[in-house]
Amino acid sequence: MGIKENFGNKLLECRRQSGMTQKEVAAALGVAQPVYQRFEKGIFECSYAQIAALCKLFDVTADYLLGLTEY
Repeated sequence: MGIKENFGNKLLECRRQSGMTQKEVAAALGVAQPVYQRFEKGIFECSYAQIAALCKLFDVTADYLLGLTEY
């Protein structure tokens, strides 16, 4: 599995655990829901600022989202 796909899977996992919808996460990032959906599918890359925002939103590290750590 590539880094984009792994990142997308981690995002999906975090979003489901938080109980948020794709639309809610997209709004928090300031992007449209279809753009966020592409992040989860591993099709589209996040910016550094978006990764930082996702880390704050889900209370995880960038290392976790990038698959470098297990937690």
